[in-house]
Amino acid sequence: MIEIHQLAKKFAVENPKKLSEQERKDPRLKGRFFHSVQDVSFNCQNGQVLALLGPNGAGKTTTLRILSTALKADSGSVSIDGDDVLKNPLIARQKIGFLSGTTGLYGRLTGRENITYFGQLHGLDAATIAHRIEELAQLLDMQSFLDRRSETFSSGMKQKTAIARAVIHQPALVILDEPTTGLDIMATQTVLEFIKRLKAQGTPVIFSTHHLDEVNELCDRVTVINQGSSCFDGTIEQFRQLSSDGLHQSFMQTLG
Repeated sequence: MIEIHQLAKKFAVENPKKLSEQERKDPRLKGRFFHSVQDVSFNCQNGQVLALLGPNGAGKTTTLRILSTALKADSGSVSIDGDDVLKNPLIARQKIGFLSGTTGLYGRLTGRENITYFGQLHGLDAATIAHRIEELAQLLDMQSFLDRRSETFSSGMKQKTAIARAVIHQPALVILDEPTTGLDIMATQTVLEFIKRLKAQGTPVIFSTHHLDEVNELCDRVTVINQGSSCFDGTIEQFRQLSSDGLHQSFMQTLG
């Protein structure tokens, strides 16, 4: 399980004059600092799927990057199975599988070589890597393109490869930043089925999305972030109860 408590992260604004009008009006802009994340708290138990929702620019991606240790929080706490991630970031890298908003594949390497490289970075031996790749290729329907250079991949192929790369080491927690954005219907369904399989295996999954139908299909918990703070954190049932007019209106209710 993962527990996040009162995360905060600010960024220095080098040239305030270059900010857009919308950015200047954002209440998180205070002097020469933009407080992207101000107060975010939530938890996700084993076997649960949590949706991280919020308007564009709310602080979702910054929050996920802090959890992955790509960014260092200014304050707050993150623990995975009792281990303090912020004090021991190596633990997070061992225990978390993180898919960022961009796939970042090495174009001259094949899908198999991209996944193998990350398995080696996690210290897996060749036999384990080969077994995991075959397993993931089956689950994510990757056999037809696994040995092609990734520079020739479609968006769906790249996303599947990036997901396989993120979970090659069988992490204790999986974090996905908008995993179905830009995918066609078939590729989207494959990714959603893969998330369901992780849930069935007891692996907690946190994913950000703008697609409320995915939330309805997959999620046990929902956290909504607005202007850098969590304004709702509860079960999917509690989220549904916010409005009788569907999840879209429930979401709008949390934003006030």
